[in-house]
Amino acid sequence: MAFWFESKSRGSAVEVDNEGYLIDPSQWCEILAQEIADLEDITLQEPHWAVVRFVRDQYELNQAVPDARHVLRMLKQIFGEKRATRKALYALFPYGYGQQACKIAGMRKSLKLMLDV
Repeated sequence: MAFWFESKSRGSAVEVDNEGYLIDPSQWCEILAQEIADLEDITLQEPHWAVVRFVRDQYELNQAVPDARHVLRMLKQIFGEKRATRKALYALFPYGYGQQACKIAGMRKSLKLMLDV
């Protein structure tokens, strides 16, 4: 069964799964990310965008979503040690990195639930 998300800014629909994850990550754009974040009640600020862009970059390079420890390493390099903890990552994405950050980044839902560990 197909589900569709009507993107107001794109003027077209994108196919999503039953939980709102994109079926085709190549349809992602930053405007769509903002719309998904709005549905998740997240106001995207620079730390959020750093995570989302990192996920996208790693996906482009490796065709895989980085796990949380790689994201924390990146956050430490950019924002310092205090903002590179699991607690800080959950402050950015309260329902979890795998549940919200990856969804906003346009990834398919991971079958591997270890992203947040």
